[in-house]
Amino acid sequence: MDKVRIIEVKQNVLANNDRKAEELREELKAGKTFLLNLMSSPGAGKTTLLGKVVDRLKGELRIGVMEADIDGDVDALAMAKHGVKSIQLHTGGMCHLDASMTKQGLSELGTDDVDLAILENVGNLVCPAEFDTGAGKNLMILSVPEGHDKPLKYPLIFTVCDALVINKIDVLPYFDFDMEKVKEYALMRNPKLKIFPLCAKTGEGVDALCDWLKEQVAAWNA
Repeated sequence: MDKVRIIEVKQNVLANNDRKAEELREELKAGKTFLLNLMSSPGAGKTTLLGKVVDRLKGELRIGVMEADIDGDVDALAMAKHGVKSIQLHTGGMCHLDASMTKQGLSELGTDDVDLAILENVGNLVCPAEFDTGAGKNLMILSVPEGHDKPLKYPLIFTVCDALVINKIDVLPYFDFDMEKVKEYALMRNPKLKIFPLCAKTGEGVDALCDWLKEQVAAWNA
């Protein structure tokens, strides 16, 4: 009997995406546009946090936002109310964005007048972490109600991210959430991870995240 050919599809797909992501990063670098890839589970507070960040930074940076969802335009409309360019990306049922999809979104957004482009990825702790979007940095949100054990259960997203927001600290008294444990577990996955405890609803702690973002944009254009 002839041998069966085995094709490592996922490996090939990821390798091709990584190449396209690196090409996109080079293009963005040349155009002086810093792209931030924001990831979290659904309901962690991505859009609420983006609203607070945009309100604080839009006087200093030219910002554009891409909202990725399987369907709907709720998030893009919400961001447009904050006075920044905003488009909605529909993934056609896919649970993540890859580099090609991100490049298409950036083309529609337009980056000539954008210093900071923010991609709000599809709400998911698994798939988005597997695909390099071409972003300069990855930021993820973990909300207090999700529990402090998530770095143990979803290691990849904590590994590929450069910064971690721990959101909804205003409800800490009502949940069995150990702040020191989540920091320990997250840093175990990624010792270089920057951690920002904050409350997107009240704005507590958001200034520190904004300062970090401004530093990233400045370093990107240096």
